Amino acid sequence: MSSFFTLPASQKKRKREPPSAGAGAKRAGPVKRKEERDESISGSDISDDDVPAARKEQYESSEDEDEDETLEGEDPAAKRVRLAEQYLANTQKEVLDDVGFDAADVDAENLRRRMGERLKEDTAESRGKLYRWIADGLDWSRAERKVTRVEGKSVTAVAVQGQFVYTAGKDRAVSRWEIPSGQPPTKDGKQVGRASKKPKRVAHSAGSRREKSNRDYQQHTGAILCIAASPDGRFVATGGTDKKMIVWDAPTLKPLRVFTQHRDTVTSLAFRRGSNQLFSASRDRTVKIWSLDELAYIETLFGHQDEVVDVSALAQEKCVTVGARDRTARLWKVVEESQLVFRGGGAPSKPKRDRAAKGTAEPDLPEAKPHNEGSMDRVACIDDETFITGSDNGSLSLWNIHKKKPVFTYALAHGLEAPLPLELVSAEEHPDEAVRGEPQPRWITALRAIPFSDTFVTGSWDGCVRAWRISEDKRRIEALGPVGQEVEDVTALLEQEGIPASSLVNGALQAMQVGAQSEAGVAHGVINDLAIVDVGERGEEGVLVAAAVGTEHRLGRWSEMSEAKNRLMLFEVPRKVAGAELGEDGDEGVNGVAETNGVVGEEDFAGFD
Repeated sequence: MSSFFTLPASQKKRKREPPSAGAGAKRAGPVKRKEERDESISGSDISDDDVPAARKEQYESSEDEDEDETLEGEDPAAKRVRLAEQYLANTQKEVLDDVGFDAADVDAENLRRRMGERLKEDTAESRGKLYRWIADGLDWSRAERKVTRVEGKSVTAVAVQGQFVYTAGKDRAVSRWEIPSGQPPTKDGKQVGRASKKPKRVAHSAGSRREKSNRDYQQHTGAILCIAASPDGRFVATGGTDKKMIVWDAPTLKPLRVFTQHRDTVTSLAFRRGSNQLFSASRDRTVKIWSLDELAYIETLFGHQDEVVDVSALAQEKCVTVGARDRTARLWKVVEESQLVFRGGGAPSKPKRDRAAKGTAEPDLPEAKPHNEGSMDRVACIDDETFITGSDNGSLSLWNIHKKKPVFTYALAHGLEAPLPLELVSAEEHPDEAVRGEPQPRWITALRAIPFSDTFVTGSWDGCVRAWRISEDKRRIEALGPVGQEVEDVTALLEQEGIPASSLVNGALQAMQVGAQSEAGVAHGVINDLAIVDVGERGEEGVLVAAAVGTEHRLGRWSEMSEAKNRLMLFEVPRKVAGAELGEDGDEGVNGVAETNGVVGEEDFAGFD
C-alpha cells in the first residue's frame, strides 16, 4: 500500500500547468495596483502642508526633475533614498552659505593634524630618535614651587606616575602623595575651603629593623635607596641596603612580592618604557631583569668591575648603567646578549678660546684647576643613541653610542664647594692656611631626562635644581638656569667690567655663574633624586619636576647638612607666553601658545636626522 510518505520523490512533485491567457490577465491586475500603490507611497511621504513654503518650490522642482530621470533598474525604494540624499545635500549647502564654515571639516582638519603629529612621534620613537624640542618653550624661572615636609630620615628616592608621587627614605618608609591640582574643592557648585598647595599623603608603609632576622618579613629592614613606578600605574618597586627588592601594589602600598636574588645593596631601579619589565642595579656588580606581570626573575647581566649605582632604560630591551669607580658606562643589548663599554675618567679638556678674543689685550685671569673624574654616578637616556652621565667631579658628559669618548663635557655643572673654616679642618690653635685645601666640585647627585626630548635636569647640594638642554646637532650641553629662580647673568656683569667671557677657560665662567645662582637657592639640602614628566597631553601645559631633598647623601653619611630639612619639592614649570610668537595674522595658538606648542610640526620635524 503506497502513500504520500512512501512515494518516490519524482512522483511527489506536481506538474505545473502552462499559464493560460486568462490567468495571466488575472495576475497582471494586482501587479499594476502594487506599482501604483508604491508610487502613491513615494509621493505621500511629505505632504504639501508639511513642507515649508521657502523649500516647497525647490523640493517640487527637484522631484519633478528626477521623476523623469529614473535610473535604469531603480526600484521605488532606491529612488526615495536618492531623493532624500539630494534633499539633505541641498539643505547642507544652504547652511554652509549662511554660516560660512563646516564644523565637521574643522574637526576633521584638527584630527588630521593631531593624528599626523602622533604618527610622526610614534615613528620617531620606534626608530629611537630624539624628536621633541621643548626646552626653549618652557619658562623655568617662573616655575611654581610646592613643598611638603617629610618626617623621618633623609629622603632618598622619588618617582611620578599620573597624579601621584612616590617617595622613599632611609627610615624604611614608602609614601604615596597626591599632586595638588591648585583648584579648591567644591560642593554643589560652592567653594569649600582653600586650594591645596602642598602634596597630600594618601598612603604610607613603613618597615621595621627589628624584623631583620625574619626571612618571611614582607617589608624593608634597611634604608631604601631607590624607587620606580610602572608605566601602567599598577606596581611600585623599591630597593635598599637590606639586599631586597620589593614590589608593592601602587594604590594601597601593600607588598606583593619580595625578591632576594641580589647579594648586596640594590642601588637603582628603572622600568622599561611602555612595559612592566624592570631593571635593577646593585653593589654586587650585577644588573638583573624582572617581569612584574608574572612577578618573576628573568636573567642577570655581568660585566662591571665596581658597584653599579644607576640604571636607565627606554622602550627597547636595552639599558645603560654606570659603574661608579670603574668609570665606565655600559649599554646592555639584552636580545643580542652583548654590551658596549664607554670609558670615562680624566679631566675635561681645555676649551678653545673665541677667535675674536685672540690677539686682543686681556687681563691675566687665573684658570680653574681641572678636576679628574673619580666616580661615574648618574645616567639618563635621551634616545636609543644618546645618553648623559654625571660624575663626582661635577661634570656632565654627553655620549653617543657610536663613539667611545664623550661628545661633549660640561665641567663644574653645580659649581665649587667653598673650603671649610680652619677651625674645622685643623685642631691646632693657629693652623696654617695651607691646610684649608682647595675648593672641591659639587657632585652630580641626581639626573633625569624627558625621553626623546632635548630637556633634562640635575641636582646636587648647592640648593638648586638646574635645567639643561641638548643642542640641535646633539653635540653640546647648554645651561637653562635654575628651576624656579631668577638670577643675574654673570656674562653681562663681566661685559660691564670690560672682561670678555671668552677669557675664562676650564669652567671658570660656569663656576662664577653657579656661585651667583647658589645664593638664591631654594632646595636647601642634598637633592638625592629627581623625576620629570609632562603635564597635559604631550606637555601642552608644561612639565612637572619632583625633587627628593634630604639632609645627607643617599649612599652615605659622610656629609650631613644640619640646617637642611627632609622635603618633597614639586616644581610646576609653565610654558612661555607666546606674545612674540604670533602668527602672520596676529592670532595666537591653542591656550595662548604657539601652534607647535613645543612639539615638532610639519616643517621643523627633526626626528630622522
